[in-house]
Amino acid sequence: MNNALLYQIALTLVPNIGCVQSRALLEHFEAEEIFRAPKRLLEKIDGLGEIRVRSIKSFNNFTDAEAELAFVEKYKIQPLFIEDEAYPKRLLNCYDAPILLYYRGNANLNQSKIISIVGSRTHTDYGKSITETLVTSLSNENVLVVSGLAYGIDSIAHKACLKNDMATVGVLAHGLNKIYPNSHKEMAKEMIQKGGLLTEFRHTSLPDRHNFPSRNRIVAGMADATIVIETDIKGGSMITAELANGYNKDVFAIPGKLTDKKSSGSNHLIKNNKAILLTDASQLLETMGWVSTRKPNPPAAKELFISLTPEEKVIVGLLNEKGMVSIDDINLLCGLNSSMVAVSILNLEMKNVIQSMPGKMYRLY
Repeated sequence: MNNALLYQIALTLVPNIGCVQSRALLEHFEAEEIFRAPKRLLEKIDGLGEIRVRSIKSFNNFTDAEAELAFVEKYKIQPLFIEDEAYPKRLLNCYDAPILLYYRGNANLNQSKIISIVGSRTHTDYGKSITETLVTSLSNENVLVVSGLAYGIDSIAHKACLKNDMATVGVLAHGLNKIYPNSHKEMAKEMIQKGGLLTEFRHTSLPDRHNFPSRNRIVAGMADATIVIETDIKGGSMITAELANGYNKDVFAIPGKLTDKKSSGSNHLIKNNKAILLTDASQLLETMGWVSTRKPNPPAAKELFISLTPEEKVIVGLLNEKGMVSIDDINLLCGLNSSMVAVSILNLEMKNVIQSMPGKMYRLY
């Protein structure tokens, strides 16, 4: 039995302990240690309080944790704990990131270009055509497409990816022992081979209404940008767009007719500067800085390293290796704290060593 995973699963089952509190606990203890930690140490952790500490100390529901572990091992589910290398690292910048995910598939959840495509469950022909055209136009750009496996725009995006031999990941609002809606079973099987299925919910979890907003935060958080194809003024797509904005992610929206209710949400996002008006794939690539236009640095540029601080050298070295890197990835990969990264980035821009690009990306001059 995988004891470490057993306690990681158990941590997600403790009443009154959500993702935020779990991350706070994991800053001080391993998952197993949390259940054995003295009450006095738990009480010192900000944000817990007496009720939450009592929930941890009284927890004894390891039977459900063992059942989930058995399911994971039987069906070869890949558990992704928040500290694992394969965990979607873009989620680490989201304050409410799930501490444990369950994954079936082969797509790299940390590849360099990830977008989420969302939209109405009751799409129009316009929305269908736009989605298919956009995905097809990105088929040679090594982009991973994430969506929610729902009816409408979600499933159209997934199907277009499969048709164009692109990796696509469906984020579920339930456990991996079922597919909802049931009509997407065959598509889901193909996605496991050419992408994947991802969820934070245990295998016994049903697709209850309150699970969908939780699902949407993963759709928004694990991507570089969220694209809203068409949506009413209310609905899951608008929630996803708001979440993406809250996570400081780029949001794009396809405009529609002013008289078309299915585009009222998209138009609202654009009108209120909550989304960039998107017209085609080339605009997306350019805005995100995914079109390489960097010229090789002249040999003399190496002399700039003489005047750089150690922290600045780390960032320059990262950009030299990776090419163009998002601010989120710089924070994740360079090993510096966020305030030091911010200062170093500003100094490097002032020294004309690095260049700020659209989409919160940076590259060397």
